[in-house]
Amino acid sequence: MIQDKWGQFIAPTYICFYKRYTDIELSTIICIKMGLLKEGKHVEQLLQQIINGISLGSIYALIALGYTMVYGIIKLINFAHSDVYMLGAYIGYFCMTKLNLGFLPSLIIAMILCTLVGVTIEKVAYKPLRNSTRIAVLITAIGVSLFIEYVTMAIAGPNVRSYPPMTGILAKNFDLGGINVTMQQLIILGTTIVLMILLQFIVKKTRIGKAMRAVSLDQDAAMLMGINVNTTISFTFALGSALAGAAGILVGIYYNSINPLMGMLPGLKAFVAAVFGGIGIIPGAMIGGYFIGIIEVLVSGYGNSMYRDGVVFAILILVLIIKPAGLLGKNIREKV
Repeated sequence: MIQDKWGQFIAPTYICFYKRYTDIELSTIICIKMGLLKEGKHVEQLLQQIINGISLGSIYALIALGYTMVYGIIKLINFAHSDVYMLGAYIGYFCMTKLNLGFLPSLIIAMILCTLVGVTIEKVAYKPLRNSTRIAVLITAIGVSLFIEYVTMAIAGPNVRSYPPMTGILAKNFDLGGINVTMQQLIILGTTIVLMILLQFIVKKTRIGKAMRAVSLDQDAAMLMGINVNTTISFTFALGSALAGAAGILVGIYYNSINPLMGMLPGLKAFVAAVFGGIGIIPGAMIGGYFIGIIEVLVSGYGNSMYRDGVVFAILILVLIIKPAGLLGKNIREKV
């Protein structure tokens, strides 16, 4: 310490950018700056987790749209839908590895072939049971799901397969102020947004979209108005299956590994997303998919990854207890 001319102790001073600080002031400033840096680090980590959650949520949203559209039309929970997503991943894998095609051609081929698979499932398994009890159709859906899984296992083998690594511009990473964004994440988000806009256009602006909405409200009335109900239902399965196929190949390039049973858990989580947003409501499936994806990543990042699945299904239980119709759904009382 330094004494002044009156014998009193004064704090030593430091000159910084032409300003004079005492040691107490300087230590306070350092503590504040360290706190801000720490706070900034937490913000960066949170934003990074949210970006990762949006990528995962995009995939859940694409799968959930298939669930919600089919349920909106014929009140069927199509559990085989998650295995169409798995087939999309395998089709993309074989296009990239055996045919040496790029991402975009593989995506288009996967969507087309999954469309054909979805329509075939509807024609062979569900159409003959359209007037049967719901439990019969539900059991059939589970049976179709298991059939697809084990046929795929017999053909492609049970081993995990790895997607080829992305090269060139597809392998680029972007550092945005400490936040890392990969080109795969941008592709997933961009593809999902384009497909969702296209879906909304089809449903809202086209003739077949109007037919889908009419059939979802009242099949008998739609039939009396001259709408081909069978064609409309098949088209709905085709749309949902195409989106599932796209989700499959997006998962392949993002996680780099696929297997015949990969559709089971993501399919259930996408179903939770559809229920959360309001099953049968297209915007609700989108919101639910992103919500579930972000929640799952936050639980893994800030908690324990072992609990992420439990948290997702706990959300399903809470939604069914508090608001069974979902976030955007309306509770309708049935007259008896």
